[in-house]
Amino acid sequence: MVRVTRVDPGSIADELGILPDTELLTVNGRPLDDFLDWEFLTADDAFVVSARLPDGEAVEYDIERVDGEPMGVELAPPTVRRCANRCEFCFIEGLPKGLRKGLYIRDDDYRLSFAYGNFATLSNVKERDIARILEYRLSPLYVSVHATPWESRKLLLNNPRVPNIIEQLTRLAEGGIQFHCQMVIVPGLNDGDVLEQSLTDLWNLGDAVLSIALVPVGVTQFSHLYTGKPMDQANAARILDAVHRWEDRALEERDDRWVFGSDELYLLAESPLPDVEHYGEFAQIENGVGAVTTLRARVTEGLSQLPRLDGRRIGVVTGVSMRALMPPLLEQLTEATGAHFKLIIAENSLFGPTTTTAGLLVGADIRRALEGQVDLDLALIPAECINDNGLFLDEESFIAVRESLPMPVYPSYDFIDALVPEGVSDGDAAVRSAA
Repeated sequence: MVRVTRVDPGSIADELGILPDTELLTVNGRPLDDFLDWEFLTADDAFVVSARLPDGEAVEYDIERVDGEPMGVELAPPTVRRCANRCEFCFIEGLPKGLRKGLYIRDDDYRLSFAYGNFATLSNVKERDIARILEYRLSPLYVSVHATPWESRKLLLNNPRVPNIIEQLTRLAEGGIQFHCQMVIVPGLNDGDVLEQSLTDLWNLGDAVLSIALVPVGVTQFSHLYTGKPMDQANAARILDAVHRWEDRALEERDDRWVFGSDELYLLAESPLPDVEHYGEFAQIENGVGAVTTLRARVTEGLSQLPRLDGRRIGVVTGVSMRALMPPLLEQLTEATGAHFKLIIAENSLFGPTTTTAGLLVGADIRRALEGQVDLDLALIPAECINDNGLFLDEESFIAVRESLPMPVYPSYDFIDALVPEGVSDGDAAVRSAA
């Protein structure tokens, strides 16, 4: 059973009299467990829906629609499947207490993997789940592999009951399912021979594995489970060597790079980041693969749109990991606008000095970085560190932080979005305040 939370005015559902809180029970006699059943079983132009209205009345709708016209209902989100693993490197295990409750949900849900690109280990899927994946052709899936040798994977996931991932992937691949895979590399656990065996096993699955991202382990000052070695420059360089070897093989034999190092891996290895062509369709950009290169490309493409801001002083707040990469971008912006861009590096007070990503800065970090910068006309901060509700990870409100600072502050993904007059509304305000 799934529950309707909203009905679009004028939609098929509205015309049928479906109301919020209506329970959708079956489609063509098949029970509805979640949004997947609803989406796939109502994909035809004609079907029968049984439902229960908010007042308890049982109804049945014989529905015919033209050209896939949407039903016009929004469903209550499903109960998220929780992760049964206890990975030492789990980011959630490295969170401090006192943050908003949603941050502590350790999801491991193949449905969210298909729908939203969330990575799942597949360690909690049952036979019925496999059947659903194959029937509905939930492809591609985003899979946290970490290691293919079974004993190594049990150790990494800290779960002796974890299934054999290669057996799972092989069965799904035989049914036409494809995968984007990730491996979080923990020195001494899944690098070296384990990494080579894992890449070999995934390579042998052929076209089923679309891409692999190798991501260096990251820990915070609260990562109480982690007992592994730190990821230093030497370790990162060795992993990057493996990436390059497998890239060369994949290009030669499959005309595709196939395996990618995350931006953080390149930064730790102190190796130059690749250009745009390297990443193809940027299939794993949400996993930190090619994000910096994309930022560089966006800045270069948007320079011609920027207004003149001669003499204006603009602060740019970022994390420690971008310290060396940001100056060339700011030089381009200075040349295009005539403004003076001041780089301001903020350290992470919540997660500790080992967390250097700009997107994990919190409200207190932004306030601390800017409260004494009285000579700035405006400041730009990473938009990634604010959620859709306008909150930082420490639950500080962006509005409250902005109002406490001595200059106008605007979130920005690529500078262009905040400085081009015809851009987003915040961009309009940023340009007006700088003019």
